[in-house]
Amino acid sequence: MSAIPPHLSYTRDHEWLLDGVVGITAFAASSLGDIVYVQLPDVGAAVTAGVPCGEIESTKSVSDLVAPADGVVVEVNPLVAAEPGLLNEDPYERGWLFRISVSGTPDLLDASAYAALVG
Repeated sequence: MSAIPPHLSYTRDHEWLLDGVVGITAFAASSLGDIVYVQLPDVGAAVTAGVPCGEIESTKSVSDLVAPADGVVVEVNPLVAAEPGLLNEDPYERGWLFRISVSGTPDLLDASAYAALVG
């Protein structure tokens, strides 16, 4: 597993959040296996922390994509929709999923707490 970036906030559902940008962790991508399809929320959709807002499908399973914070989707990453494998290759940079205008942030984990969770 790759290093856990110290500048991100994390959920217990293995999503990360930074300045409204949402993605999944390398731990989640590795656990899922080869990701073949991603369903992202629509621009303008309201999302609620802890509530599924999309799906990630791999050769192993289908998993819910859970919003890490309350807000409204302002942008989605078209590269991930076209190339879902980016989540396996680069989950913290090119594989970001969507951006929200954050209106409320739940109890997120810092990098060390997330490392303890997955450790």
